[in-house]
Amino acid sequence: MTGQLTPVQARQLASLNEYMQVALKGDNSGHDVTHIKRVVKLAQHLLTTEPSANAFITLAAATLHDVYDDKLVANVGKAKTELAQFMTAQNVSLHDQTAIFYIIDNMSWSKQRFGQAEPLDLNGQIVQDADRLEAMGMIAVTRVIAYGYQAGHVLYDPAIKPRQLKTKAEYRSADGETMINHFYEKLFLLKDYLNTNEGKRIGKIRDQAMHTFVSQFEAEWAGKDY
Repeated sequence: MTGQLTPVQARQLASLNEYMQVALKGDNSGHDVTHIKRVVKLAQHLLTTEPSANAFITLAAATLHDVYDDKLVANVGKAKTELAQFMTAQNVSLHDQTAIFYIIDNMSWSKQRFGQAEPLDLNGQIVQDADRLEAMGMIAVTRVIAYGYQAGHVLYDPAIKPRQLKTKAEYRSADGETMINHFYEKLFLLKDYLNTNEGKRIGKIRDQAMHTFVSQFEAEWAGKDY
């Protein structure tokens, strides 16, 4: 089984979607249910261009990828165990669970950027592309601001230059972080870390949109757009 869901898998995926909605209900960091829905929609689109991928594993990982994210939950181990128990109760096979967890555990930007991630297969590459494309473009601009305000980040200070980050600890630190610098420190780099041809095509469009936004923002801030 690759590109199409069986009736059993469709029911399992619907249950996993309900689980995700409960887990992420009330999130105000930009990792809410609407974010997941956009990632899943992107993954569905990428699957149409990669017919050899496993649709169930890809869409399940896309649906669940933030359920035990360490940015969002206090106890990652507990959240992961509870998810595994739920998948078992839905008769998701151990093989599929292992594949889903592997993707989630190795898809993040910080793990790949700082050398802590294992290689992903095509299913994981599609999920990774979908999540990264969701971090690019105009919706990504609003997500940066939403996350930045709840994390207490400064919006912009031209005296604070983008950081040359070398570790995950530096990346997660708020020291020297501004919302606009986040584009230089991460989002402008994402286009070079996409996997699929279709992901790269979409990424080029969204990357240009972000550059246009930041250039205009900085010009207005400096009073140089008139």
